[in-house]
Amino acid sequence: MAQASMGILELIVRITLTYAVLLGLTRLMGRKEIGQTTFFNFVSAITIGAIGGAVVVDATLPLRNGIIALVGWSAITIALGFLDIKSKKVRLLIEGEPAIVIKDGKVMENTLRKARLDMDALNALLRKKDIFSLSDVSYAIFEVNGELTVIKKENKHATAPNIHIRGIKQNVLPMALELIAEGKMNKENAQKLHIHKDWLEQQLHQIGIQSISDVFYAEVQQDGTLYVDKRNDILH
Repeated sequence: MAQASMGILELIVRITLTYAVLLGLTRLMGRKEIGQTTFFNFVSAITIGAIGGAVVVDATLPLRNGIIALVGWSAITIALGFLDIKSKKVRLLIEGEPAIVIKDGKVMENTLRKARLDMDALNALLRKKDIFSLSDVSYAIFEVNGELTVIKKENKHATAPNIHIRGIKQNVLPMALELIAEGKMNKENAQKLHIHKDWLEQQLHQIGIQSISDVFYAEVQQDGTLYVDKRNDILH
């Protein structure tokens, strides 16, 4: 069976027409489609891009049908966007809702898992906000567009355990170092700081934590103190 071929002139016409239609439809859908990457916007953009690509390069797809598909999908997107504005229930169904991942300086690990975030990803998002230690954070909210909103602590030591790591002078570390993540000790960082597991567990016992496995996250601050967040924090 012979494959349909496309002449240069037809290709130019398809490219020009598809570009014009996409530009017009994008303006109709509004700036939110470009400025915010929610699940809804992501699916919409990927689908429209795929249809547009097919219209340009697929010679077996009639140009009329491709344009109809583009306009139809865009109409659905615009209609859902209108419902998103008018109805909170529809908005929650389409986009989801923000998630509190840090509350009162404590990491909400269950919420973190539901948001498909790990500690490395959370720390990366905090660094984008020029925050290099969890002990500086009072609240952090993971927004539906993937950004992190952060409220800093007024008194950063209000909830942090007062454990000082031996041999570390104040402000000699360039930034906080992870020591425990999800109940497991970071052996590389512990070795750099000359911290032994037995000694660390003794220090944890002093603040009522029986084992390293009971700690969700711990990091050594620049001043040598240890920030500790226990497992199973509850979001009220």
